[in-house]
Amino acid sequence: MPEKERKLGIWGKFLTLWVALCIGAGIGLGRLFPQLSDMLARFEVADISIPIAILLFAMIYPIMVQISWEEIRKAIRSPKPIGLTLFANWAVKPFTMALFAWLFLSLVFGRFLTPEQIEQYRAGTVLLGVAPCTAMVLVWSYLAKGNMGHTLVMTAINSLSMVVLYAPLAVLLLGISGIRVPWATIALSVAIYIVTPLIAGYLTRRWTIQKKGTEWFESKLEPNLGKVSIIALLITLIVLFMYQGHIIVELPAIVGMITVAIFVNILVVFGITYLAARIMKFRYADAVPAAIIAGSNHFEVAIAVATTLFGVASGAALATVVGVLTEVPIMLFLVWISLATRKTFPKHL
Repeated sequence: MPEKERKLGIWGKFLTLWVALCIGAGIGLGRLFPQLSDMLARFEVADISIPIAILLFAMIYPIMVQISWEEIRKAIRSPKPIGLTLFANWAVKPFTMALFAWLFLSLVFGRFLTPEQIEQYRAGTVLLGVAPCTAMVLVWSYLAKGNMGHTLVMTAINSLSMVVLYAPLAVLLLGISGIRVPWATIALSVAIYIVTPLIAGYLTRRWTIQKKGTEWFESKLEPNLGKVSIIALLITLIVLFMYQGHIIVELPAIVGMITVAIFVNILVVFGITYLAARIMKFRYADAVPAAIIAGSNHFEVAIAVATTLFGVASGAALATVVGVLTEVPIMLFLVWISLATRKTFPKHL
C-alpha cells in the first residue's frame, strides 16, 4: 500500500477546511445544547468514551482493510524503524515534555499562573508525554502516505511497552509514588482500536478478494475506504469538541498556555525522529510513521491517570483534556509537513 497513491478526493483536498468547520460546529453545538455533552459524558467505560470509541473504530477499520499481511510480515523483519520509534517514545519524548512543561508553564507563563496551577498543568502535560498513541496514528500515517504495515506493528509494540514503562517514567518525572498503570483503559483501547478492526479488516479483505477479485478490490473498494475514514474523523471532531470544546471558550488563556507546551514538544520530538530516520537512510514510507508515532499522545491513558491521581476537576485532568482538543489540528500539521518534505527522501514513494 505505501507504493500506491491514496486519493481522497474533495475530502482530502480540503481537509483543513473541513476540520476547521467541524471544530467550529462542535463548539457551537456544545454551547447551544449543553445537555448533549452531559449525555455523552455518561457513556464511558474505563475512561474511554463509547461514542468516541465507535467513531475511532470507524476511522481505523477502513485502513485495516487495506493492510495486507505481507506488509505486516515485512515490517516485523525490519527492526530499525521499530527501534527508532521505541527510542523516541520512551527515551526522548517524556523528558522533552517535562522540559517544555517547566519552560513554558513555570518560566514563560509563570507570572500568569498560581504555583498550584503550574504544578497541576505540568503534571497533566507530563502524563500526556509519557503515553504514546496507539490508535489515531494509524489515520495520521495513512494520510501522510506512510507504510501502514510498519505503523500497525509499531502501535502494537507501543501498547505492550506502555504496560511496562508508563508507570516508572511517570513516577520518575513527577516524583509521585503509587502511580498505577490503567490496565483496563489500555486493554480496552487495544481491543477497540487495534485488535477488533484488524480482525474485521483482515476478514473483509480476504472475503472481498475471494468473491470479487483483487482488481475489483483495488479499483472499486479501496479508493472509497480512505474517504470513509476521513468522514469518520470529521464526525469524531464534531463530537469531541461538542463534548469538551466549552473549555476553549471558558478558559482560552489557560488552554493556550498548555497548548504551547504540548505543541512545541510534539514538533521537536517529531523533528528529531524524522531527521534521525533521514540520517539512517529510511525510505519516506518508513520514516514518517516512526516520526508521527513519536509525536502523538494516548490522551485516554493520560486522562485516566490524571483523574485517578488528582481528581476529575483538577488542573492535571484539564491539561490532558487540552491534549484531546489539540491532537487532531497538531497531528494534521505534522501530516502537512511530512507530505511537503516527502520528495527530499531518495525513494519518496
